[in-house]
Amino acid sequence: MRSDQTETKNNWKKRVGMSALGVLICGISVGMFKRAALGVDPFQTLMSGLNAVIPIGFGVLYVGANILLLSFAFIFDRHKIGLATLINLFLFGFVTEYTLKFLEGLFPELNMAGRLVFLLLAVVIMCLASSFYFTADMGVSTYDAISLIISERQNRVPFRYCRIISDFLCVFAGTLLCLFAGYGLEEVVAVTGIGTIITAFFMGPLIEFFNIRIARPFLEGRKTQ
Repeated sequence: MRSDQTETKNNWKKRVGMSALGVLICGISVGMFKRAALGVDPFQTLMSGLNAVIPIGFGVLYVGANILLLSFAFIFDRHKIGLATLINLFLFGFVTEYTLKFLEGLFPELNMAGRLVFLLLAVVIMCLASSFYFTADMGVSTYDAISLIISERQNRVPFRYCRIISDFLCVFAGTLLCLFAGYGLEEVVAVTGIGTIITAFFMGPLIEFFNIRIARPFLEGRKTQ
């Protein structure tokens, strides 16, 4: 009995660590996406568009936008809210903001090859971090919660279709906001570019690969074959 309690306690500690580390490293990866300036994931496209027309710190803006989304989750399904949700809400935006500033100071000039390296590293790091965060199962981000709640309430609409629609709306709205703010072609590509396409098509398979090979074995304390 004591052995079972110890195992449960250790498992809980792992889940907390995986959740916190996963969300924070995701924030770092978004900072790398922004430094690559070749497109970010759909939700960050919307946030970048909002940041273009609301000139405040990205961290503050991210918290404000997610509080609005969090209120939606509280009203319709508060079970989607957990430790990872709160970490994402209060720290993600600031981690992204400070990561970008650090990388801009460390690499003030980047050629296309350097930007592509940052983009590829960002994709891999984001997928690995997301795998830890999802496997920990301690809440989801406010953006993820929206599609999950709608999918569950509309039984005929699978989650993947809800997510595709929400991602499309984010990219569309974010792009429009950037154009409204007077962004040129290069600035728009930095927000909605090849990175956005890569995350849309390859994040799912990569996350599942890391789930099987790394995150689940780590949580369950077993070695991969």
